[in-house]
Amino acid sequence: MSFGPIQILWFIVAISVLVAVHEFGHFWVGRRLGFKVLRFSVGFGRPLVMRTGADGTEYAIGMIPLGGYVRFADERDGEVAASDLASAFNRRPVWARVLVLLAGPAANFLFAVVAFWGLYLSGVPGLKPVVGDVRADSYASRAGLRSGDEIVAVGGAPVTNMEATVIATIYGVVDNGRIELAVRRGGTLAPPVVIDVPAEGRRALTEPGALYDGLGFGFFQPHQPVIVDHTIAGGTAAAAGLRAGDEVLSINGEKIAGFPEFRDRIGRLGGSTVDLGVRRGTTELRIPVAVRAEPDPAGGARPSVGRIGIAPVPPAFPASMQVVDRYGPLAAIGPAVHRTWQTSAVTLKFLWRMLTGGASLKNINGPISIATYAGLSAREGFGSFLMFLAAVSISLGILNLMPVPVLDGGGIVYQLAEAVRGGPLSLRIQALGQQVGIVLLLLLMSLAFYNDLRHFG
Repeated sequence: MSFGPIQILWFIVAISVLVAVHEFGHFWVGRRLGFKVLRFSVGFGRPLVMRTGADGTEYAIGMIPLGGYVRFADERDGEVAASDLASAFNRRPVWARVLVLLAGPAANFLFAVVAFWGLYLSGVPGLKPVVGDVRADSYASRAGLRSGDEIVAVGGAPVTNMEATVIATIYGVVDNGRIELAVRRGGTLAPPVVIDVPAEGRRALTEPGALYDGLGFGFFQPHQPVIVDHTIAGGTAAAAGLRAGDEVLSINGEKIAGFPEFRDRIGRLGGSTVDLGVRRGTTELRIPVAVRAEPDPAGGARPSVGRIGIAPVPPAFPASMQVVDRYGPLAAIGPAVHRTWQTSAVTLKFLWRMLTGGASLKNINGPISIATYAGLSAREGFGSFLMFLAAVSISLGILNLMPVPVLDGGGIVYQLAEAVRGGPLSLRIQALGQQVGIVLLLLLMSLAFYNDLRHFG
C-alpha cells in the first residue's frame, strides 16, 4: 500500500466530514435544549474561514483539519454576559448536559446507519462465502469444514456474503472462541460445523491478517494469473520497467501457477534480486527486479516480507458466486441498523480484548493507515468510500464514549458525579482528570503511530 498526497487529501476529506457530523450532533442538541453556542468549528487553530450568525454564533473552518469543537458559554472558561447566564453550559440541568455530550457520538452512529441505508438502497455487491482450501490438521479441518462448503449462517445469524461472514467470525473469536457455522454442502444443509479455538490460541488469530490462515481455511478464489493492473509509485517493479498488462510467467526461471504462488515466493525473497519472465503482448522478456524487504503487516513469524510493488488484475469470479444486497427504502432500514449494531459490537468486543490482553494491539491504526485506506476506498468508488466513512464513524463514536477525561465519555462521568454529589467536582480534580486524559490519549496516539511506522516505515 502506498502513501502520498492523494491519501492525505482523502484523509482530510474523511476526517472533515466525520468531525462535522460529530460536532453538529453537539451543536444541534445544544441549541434545541437552550444552550448558548459561541462557536462551531471544523478544524483547530487559526480560522481560515469564519462568519457570525444572526444569533452571535461563530461558524469557522480551522487551519488544522484533525478535529473540531463546539464552544458553549461556560463560566468556568471565561466571563459570560449577564443575558447568557441562564443558557451557560455550567448552569443547565445535568440531564441536558449529558444529552449534549451524548449527541456527538450519537450523530456518528446515525451517520453510519444513513450511509449503510444508502448503500443497501443502491445495492452492495459481494461474493458468496464459499470455502476454498482447508488446511489439514487445522481448527477448521478438525471441525469438519470442507472445501466447497457454502457458509449460510454464523452463530445462528444468516450471512449472504464474505464480508458479513468475516465480521461474524471475528466476533466469535474475540467473544469466546466458538464459531458455529451452518453450511450448505452439495445443495443441502450439512450438520453444523463448530470451530472451537482454545483461549491460548485466540490472541494469535487477532494479529492483522492472521484470522483465516490461523483457522485453517480460506474462501474460494478463481485462478488468477499474474497480470499487472498497475505498478505502485516508488516500488521496485516500476523502477525495473514493468508495465500495466505485463503477465509474469516465472521467477528465476521457475514457472508460477498463479498470483497466490507469486505473492508467497516473492514474500520470501526480500533483499534479493529476482529474474522475472514476463510476457508483454506477443514478446517474452526477462526483467531483473529488486525485491524490497518490508515489515510484515500481518505480524507473522518472518521479520520482513518481500514486496516489488505491483497490483494484479483482480480475479474474475463467475456470476454464480456474485451477490448483490439490495433493498427498498423501508426494507433497507433494518439491515442498515443491524450492520451498524454488528460493527459496533465487534469493535467494542475487540477493544475490550485489547485492554485485557486478549487481542493484539497491532490492530490500533494511526493516521497513516487511515489515510491509506481512505485513498484505497476512494479509488474503488463512492460506495467503497462511503462504506469506509461509515466504519470510521462508528469507531469515532465508540472512542468518544470511552470514560476518559477530554472525551465525551469523560465529560458524561463528570456530569453524573456532579448529580451524585449535588455539586460540581473541584477545579483541582477536574484539572487532574484532564491531565490524565491527555496522557492516556498521547499513549494511544503513540501506539497508533508506532503501528503505522511498523507497517509503512
